[in-house]
Amino acid sequence: MAASPPRRRASPPAIPDELFEEFLLRLPPDDPACLLRASLVCKAWSHTVSSPRFRRRLHELHRTPPVLGVLHNWEDDAIPRFIHTTASSFSLAAPDSRSWRALDCRHGRALFLSKGQDAEELLVWEPITGAQQRVPVPAAFQGDYPTAAVFCAMDGCDHRDCFGGHFRVVFVFCVDEEDTEQDPFLTSAAVYSSETGMWGELASMHGEFVMYFEYYSSVLIGRSLYFLSDGGLILEYDLVRHGLTVLDTPDCQPDYMSDDDGLDNRYNLMLAESGALGVSEELGQRLKLWTKEPSYGTDAIWVLSRVINLNILLPNDALVDAINSVQVLGFAHEANVTFVVTVAGLFSIELQSKRVRKVSGHRGFCNLIPVVSFYTPHARLKALVGEHPMTHRHG
Repeated sequence: MAASPPRRRASPPAIPDELFEEFLLRLPPDDPACLLRASLVCKAWSHTVSSPRFRRRLHELHRTPPVLGVLHNWEDDAIPRFIHTTASSFSLAAPDSRSWRALDCRHGRALFLSKGQDAEELLVWEPITGAQQRVPVPAAFQGDYPTAAVFCAMDGCDHRDCFGGHFRVVFVFCVDEEDTEQDPFLTSAAVYSSETGMWGELASMHGEFVMYFEYYSSVLIGRSLYFLSDGGLILEYDLVRHGLTVLDTPDCQPDYMSDDDGLDNRYNLMLAESGALGVSEELGQRLKLWTKEPSYGTDAIWVLSRVINLNILLPNDALVDAINSVQVLGFAHEANVTFVVTVAGLFSIELQSKRVRKVSGHRGFCNLIPVVSFYTPHARLKALVGEHPMTHRHG
């Protein structure tokens, strides 16, 4: 009797798509290369990470987006314009630092100003998609070292996936009006709307001190944007009433407003843990964290909320000089991470966990603009094939 042919083993049951999604969601968000490689495995995985649902679930599961890296304005061709802070090597094709000065990054968009005496354009760039749009500066602009901030203008947006939508830009500059009986320096601000393609009317105020903005980015809290001038004064722009107000930094002393170059680099704006306006103050090997808190019957006051001893957190070779060893250069508001530069290089400090990571061995940075976002490969692919409404548009 002939032997019966061997039975074929049954194929294992297909893994449900939902399990694939759960696996992909749990790849480390601070290592974008993992998700990028996974998306190339098969069409099913690529389709999964390309869905808006996947990006929203990333936010729901991990909540706090990672710091992908920092933009900087140091003109050194040996250093990439974008420096990754992720676990593995990761790059974004940022605009050329020889042509553009980085000003701000918020709600999935980075903002740049064209360099040189003929600074006539702003560039809005989406780091995740690569899409960009140029915006002319306000016709009334004159003076040196302006600044600007960008933010999402979509009503009800949770900023989890706001690529390609409408945005606004607030542009701030200061001029010296010599022939005036008022305070000599006139600071002005205007708002650009991508929906109308136009700048609104100027809001202006006279002041005793010049306000240049070469080194610091802004903080958005509620309906107000806050800018830190190089001289250590805080400028508040109210987005609702379109008014300007000047605030002092903590322990502000008129006799110690700035150094010989007009720069007071002790301070950096930040978002306090309470959600209020915060300021970090560098004092040698200590970092003081201040919060602007309401005071009964008076204006809000600065309250010292925390002191961080950097000599405990940073390596010994970073603090060889007890007085001038540390400078705070940036703050990632969504991730509660601050960046400091020392003689040993650039470090990031997670303020909640006090985790320290060395970002770069270079130390000549003058400012940093953190890029905070979940990275999903599909967004860039869609922009490359022309599905993104903002790609290469002009204002």
